[in-house]
Amino acid sequence: MQAADLPLIRTVSRPAVHPDGTWAVVSVTRPDLDADATVGQLWRVPLVSTGPAGGAGPAGSTYGAAGEEPRRLTRGFRDTAPRISPDGALVAFLRAQPQSAPQLWVLPTGGGEAVQVTDRKLGVTDFRWSPDGRRLAFLSREPQPGRYGSVEGIAPGAEPPRRITEWSWTRNGLGYHRDRPQHVFLVDVPDVTDEPVVQPAPTAEGEPQPCPTVPEPRRLTTDDVDHSGIAFTPDGGSIGVIAEREQGAGQVGAGIVRVLPLSVPATGGGSDVDLGTLGPQAIAFGPGGELYVVAQDLGAEGKDFVARNAALYVLSAWADPVPRRLTDPETQEVGGVPLPLADGGVLLTLASRGTQQVVRVADDGTMIQLTSGDVVVSEFAVGGGALAVSYADPGTYGELGVVDLDGAEGGAPRPRTDFSAPLRATGLVTPKELTVTGRDGYPVHGWVAVPEGTGTHPTLLMIHGGPYASYGVDLFDETQVLVDAGYAVVYCNPRGSAGYGQAHGRAIRQAMGTVDLHDVLDFLDGAVAADGRLDGSRVGVLGGSYGGYLTAWTIAHDHRFAGAIVERGFLDPETFFGTSDIGSFFGLEYVGETPEQVAAQSPQAVAGQVRTPTLVLHSELDLRCPLSQAERYYSTLKRHGVETELVVFPGENHELSRSGRPRHRQQRFELILDWWRRYLPVG
Repeated sequence: MQAADLPLIRTVSRPAVHPDGTWAVVSVTRPDLDADATVGQLWRVPLVSTGPAGGAGPAGSTYGAAGEEPRRLTRGFRDTAPRISPDGALVAFLRAQPQSAPQLWVLPTGGGEAVQVTDRKLGVTDFRWSPDGRRLAFLSREPQPGRYGSVEGIAPGAEPPRRITEWSWTRNGLGYHRDRPQHVFLVDVPDVTDEPVVQPAPTAEGEPQPCPTVPEPRRLTTDDVDHSGIAFTPDGGSIGVIAEREQGAGQVGAGIVRVLPLSVPATGGGSDVDLGTLGPQAIAFGPGGELYVVAQDLGAEGKDFVARNAALYVLSAWADPVPRRLTDPETQEVGGVPLPLADGGVLLTLASRGTQQVVRVADDGTMIQLTSGDVVVSEFAVGGGALAVSYADPGTYGELGVVDLDGAEGGAPRPRTDFSAPLRATGLVTPKELTVTGRDGYPVHGWVAVPEGTGTHPTLLMIHGGPYASYGVDLFDETQVLVDAGYAVVYCNPRGSAGYGQAHGRAIRQAMGTVDLHDVLDFLDGAVAADGRLDGSRVGVLGGSYGGYLTAWTIAHDHRFAGAIVERGFLDPETFFGTSDIGSFFGLEYVGETPEQVAAQSPQAVAGQVRTPTLVLHSELDLRCPLSQAERYYSTLKRHGVETELVVFPGENHELSRSGRPRHRQQRFELILDWWRRYLPVG
């Protein structure tokens, strides 16, 4: 895979399964270099496999019924987030036109044109069907009057000043959010068989009033805070939602579950569910009215977030004051939005050692793993007894597959699509799993990817972000582009990473740059020793976010590297506080509060020790690791005579490498490869 192959990367959304269980709808999106945007449409995918009658899928599998194959269902610029109505007659989805915010649309599943449901100034971010299929609840930001184009003629620079009194006021990828809180709205589903709206023509008496083209929604929430996580109660009479709560000094931003009755206009924000020290992340109501909550226990002071896994909790009714924990956060890392099943329990994902499986958790806490092996399941849905999953593996970037609900077969999902076939045709390398015993006897787990052919190759040590994140077994464009250019790539999940239990993740709490540094270096040495194709005398190091932190820390303490790339790094903990969107709490827990603690773990404090040629990559609108982190670090390297460059991408945020403009993503790869050609040439 090369940088020019970015448009071949297909990302598959959460599936929507038809109630009869025979087919599903997914959104398939991709970077488009010509449009310089992410584009995509909805696809209809058959779930029933009939052997040779179907089309040929990955690894010799088959899909389709009576020759039916996946087919494009819509033709919008960017159609995403499909959900099928309870009766199976409509599919609702979000449609974004170029340079416009996504709006809610509905499409008849039997054929016909899509009908627009919303026309919100700032668009729609998420939605749910009511149990009777007559209404849709959705999330949308409500701008304060005069802001964000709500009044024609008032440009951003002419808006009134912002008065800030909270600990947090910006979010990466969004910007200011307090003056455009996200609210919950309810709207009637339009009759898709009605006559289309035709606007009246002018008469001699003047211009007529235009006719509304979309139904008028009703706002359900009153508090001017962000809301998320919509969930209808089984009877459709109320909606559960996660409402942002006030953040105290050093506390993690969290929320509270609120239940809003739909029978009366919103007057006071609904009834709150007492979850104690839990910070809810996702909610769902079971068929019997029980409330399932995926939540993180933040401790009595609301600050203890480092490597704290979320767990699944259940309340027998939403007013039940005692949540009952069903999973063990010490060893089990569950996630996703819980999907209640008709016969009890829920579906979730379980992350472990670079994989992510779909699991079924019963109300007594019993867990059955429905998938296994080298797979990363991202989303799932059920309909008509069929379980469909969106997943990736070493040979696919994103596909749709089916899984047995009872877990009888297990193993990898049975594929029903092969969207990654064109990408595989470019030539991909399957990384080899490796575990290295570190200097203190601790096992370090990771992977090694080596170009095909004979001979030795310059070797790159790649470090992931987070820190409580992980590399996985799924196809990774970063690895493939570097290997295609002739580099061996080694990457691992050192202490501090997710997927290996909380103790593994908490090992670097207020001890960053200690055992995590040892782990990545020991893994590099172990990989070189294990594979003669890796040239240990020609090595480079690179990483982003926390990976940028550990790269900068590494080259200040180990001078073996021919070059380094520090991208969107957490580089200066002292100035991170008060400038980052998570600066009010992140550094305090990860590196501590005293000047001595901060200096002992700060790459900025030891930047004067660096001798390695270093490329500093950053984005102009990065609010997670603000641009000042890179500017100060680069300037310090420059002052000490290090060969260095600073590259700043305009208009991009912390997510450049994952969801930035396609041309910027391609240019980023080209810059990275150019740097390695200069300081670590192949051959």
